[in-house]
Amino acid sequence: MSEAANASTLDVRGLNCPLPLLKTKKALLSLPVGGLLTVLTTDTDSVPDLRAFAQSAGYAVAVTGPEEGVYRVAIARTEGPA
Repeated sequence: MSEAANASTLDVRGLNCPLPLLKTKKALLSLPVGGLLTVLTTDTDSVPDLRAFAQSAGYAVAVTGPEEGVYRVAIARTEGPA
């Protein structure tokens, strides 16, 4: 499988908690192990929730932003459940 097939972007800009977290969990389920999900969010409150979820699930997570009001939360899916 190509690297691009293992990468996905979830755009939840404009949505407020808990929707970014719920949609992220669902998107991770459809991503293969080793895949990378980049979540775009404008909800400042969802950033620590996404980080905490990813860390508790054992996933690698990196947050950048805000750039023009948008945070990028990159989550690498590992063997753990979503």
